[in-house]
Amino acid sequence: MPTLKKDIRNPWLWVPTLYLAEGLPYIMVISISTVMYLDLQISNTDIAFYTSWLYLPWVIKPLWSPVADMFSTKRRWVLLMQLLIAISAGGIALSLTASHFFFYSLLFFWLLAFCSATHDIAADGFYMFGLNPRQQAYFVGIRTTFYRFATIVGVGSILLFSDLLQKHWNPAKSWTILYLCLTVLFLLFCIYHYYTLPYASSDHPHGKGNEIFKEFVSTFVVFFHKKHIGTALAFMLLYRLSESQLLKMVYPFLLDPKEKGGLALSASNVGLIYGSLGMIALTAGGIIGGILIARHGLKHWIGWMTLAINLPNFIYVYLAWFQPESLTLISSLLMVEQFGYGFGFSAYTFYLILFSEGEYKTAHYALCTGFMALGMMVPGMISGWICDTFGYPSFFLWVMLCTIPGFILIRHLKIPEKS
Repeated sequence: MPTLKKDIRNPWLWVPTLYLAEGLPYIMVISISTVMYLDLQISNTDIAFYTSWLYLPWVIKPLWSPVADMFSTKRRWVLLMQLLIAISAGGIALSLTASHFFFYSLLFFWLLAFCSATHDIAADGFYMFGLNPRQQAYFVGIRTTFYRFATIVGVGSILLFSDLLQKHWNPAKSWTILYLCLTVLFLLFCIYHYYTLPYASSDHPHGKGNEIFKEFVSTFVVFFHKKHIGTALAFMLLYRLSESQLLKMVYPFLLDPKEKGGLALSASNVGLIYGSLGMIALTAGGIIGGILIARHGLKHWIGWMTLAINLPNFIYVYLAWFQPESLTLISSLLMVEQFGYGFGFSAYTFYLILFSEGEYKTAHYALCTGFMALGMMVPGMISGWICDTFGYPSFFLWVMLCTIPGFILIRHLKIPEKS
């Protein structure tokens, strides 16, 4: 009986791997695509514009989440999305040797992004169905750790592997091999989870179409009638205005040769510094930020956290103007910047949680994250053009100017008393 299988499947067999499989596609779409296209001689303008569009599935994710609930179980969605992620990665691999590789590979990246966002919905929902409340509390740290592990090790190892392959083959063939390896990995994830994911008795399609539609509309109506919704939306969209542009140009800046204004680092060094050490610093900043908010409240820390997420961006101004050679210096500065980002991002995340409180807490948090993704997508689209037109030093000065709206908004932000 399927319902009996739930009791005999140890969560340690599937929670860590499920969240590894959730984290890897996201960094493949958001981070690794940028490095790959840079290796394949695509301009910064085109990289930033087209890869920023890949945020769109996460922007509109709240819109199709109820639809997914209507048609199948979370378990089936997880397995289907992992299979489609494997197919998408294979499509990217096979498209890179075609004459119009940029167009075809972007189509498969779109499919990969859509499947990754849907996998997020299914995996997070299945976590609640597959575990009892006590297990959910116990494994919440485990799932976060393995998701972070996917982003830390994923970026570092993929860029290191790419660097090693390019010592023997050209960039197109190297990335083809790499994405074929990722294809095999996600096929293995799919097969493994077919046998290890439990059959939860509560995991079944929910409700009739009319009932879900009414609930869906009600969710939006309540959300947009919340107090101070205008200020809240401005905060969600603009708090990371500088970061949204910076993130798109970090990898090109670190990898571009000196004559183009970059730091001329190898992909393996970038993977180590920004992908691994930087992610560790970012995670540490987030943990410390969360502890301090818990002790003193968001109102006490939001000003300091806004400084922490924005002022370290000046590091890139220094790096662009002086182009230091020391790998130790560059690593140390980037770890400081990432720590500040993690620390400052804690305020943003906790504000979304507070603003989502109410009858539709889960759905409203999903809407908030959709606006967060929109705030990353639109500014990121123009960042490459600004960078190509004015150069890295002027671009990073522009990024510093874009921190101003965040400082203005926190003066008018209404933080719920619960904080």
